[in-house]
Amino acid sequence: MRVYIDKFIRHLQNERGASPHTIKAYKKDLETFFEGFGPGGRAPELSDIRGFVASEINKGHKKSTAGRRLASLRSFLKFLVREGALKSNPARLVPSPKLPKHLPKFLTVDEAFSLVQGPEGIGFLAARDRAILELLYSSGLRVSELAGLNTEDINLKEALVKVRGKGKKERIVPMGRKAVSALKTYAVERLLLKKGDEAFFMNKRGLRFTDRGVRRIVVKYSRLLALAGRIGPHTLRHTFATHLLQSGADLRVIQELLGHSSLSTTQKYTHLDVTHLMEVYDKAHPLADDE
Repeated sequence: MRVYIDKFIRHLQNERGASPHTIKAYKKDLETFFEGFGPGGRAPELSDIRGFVASEINKGHKKSTAGRRLASLRSFLKFLVREGALKSNPARLVPSPKLPKHLPKFLTVDEAFSLVQGPEGIGFLAARDRAILELLYSSGLRVSELAGLNTEDINLKEALVKVRGKGKKERIVPMGRKAVSALKTYAVERLLLKKGDEAFFMNKRGLRFTDRGVRRIVVKYSRLLALAGRIGPHTLRHTFATHLLQSGADLRVIQELLGHSSLSTTQKYTHLDVTHLMEVYDKAHPLADDE
């Protein structure tokens, strides 16, 4: 089975353009499932998969983790069917664990403004941190998309950024005026560093800034502002989408900006409270004020 797992990993890398983080998760999930099958590795049956999901939950793992591992297994076995190594995919008959519904956290406008203005002072680090926070909130990028930006992807004159999303799909996203200003300041500091290659965001050694580094920056400044709850780069992505929706942006436009292939995915990122919905209804519906 190890041979097929390695082949599947190459498929993820070369054909589906999966990120290193995604590939690592798939590999770990599959190794966790198959570790009890022995070196020969017989084909898994329906009872094996059902037992595995139940075991994961009984061990205290989150249902989301068990669901992700089941999804990884589904994809792998589907690949084996396509390769002719299996006749059918038993994982597709196993339902995913039902997850509790949580509204994703987002910041108020005042909180978002305070966060992006958090880095103070002059110099490379302060300029870089401001640019990162401004761009995350201004354009709603995923952390991996921001870390993967190259200098050629940034068009400060047109206030546009070329983003490589999931599956290496490219999209063009606009930037706000403050984000452009922050990126211009950082671009000067970046040149003065006289290090680095094509990566736009770098550390002081001139190496590409990592996903983890971006997360540390967001967490650092959210803690300095004592923002409630756990704040990360994805919080700013969701805040970007929520604020656009609250300002009247069309959901399909937001879908394009976020790089979602499905509108249903966008709907998970955007939500409004009932009061705001009523305000929009009262302003927009022809009969809302009819007596």
